[in-house]
Amino acid sequence: MQNCSIQNARLEETGFSYTMSLIQGKYKLFILYALSEYGIVRYNELKRYLEGISFKTLSKSLHELEADGLIIRREYPQIPPKVEYSLSEDGKTLMPVLDQLCEWGDIHRK
Repeated sequence: MQNCSIQNARLEETGFSYTMSLIQGKYKLFILYALSEYGIVRYNELKRYLEGISFKTLSKSLHELEADGLIIRREYPQIPPKVEYSLSEDGKTLMPVLDQLCEWGDIHRK
């Protein structure tokens, strides 16, 4: 077994730090959860599902998740505009981790 020392450790060089950089934020995990549970979801559906989120915050979170390759944004050229969001292949690989968080919460919530 390798002897680890926190004195020489660099948190920013860990997989944990990278993962957290992708999903940190008040609503990103909720967005990922919604897309995992409901598949393809439109913007206004997400807005209603995430009660209390502002349009600006939802738009920013969606943009960041798309830029990080965790979700796919599909825009249809019609009036009124139609935009749908779904998990990307990379986003889908994150779902087992999210499922484990859900299971832990189901077991430990009172």
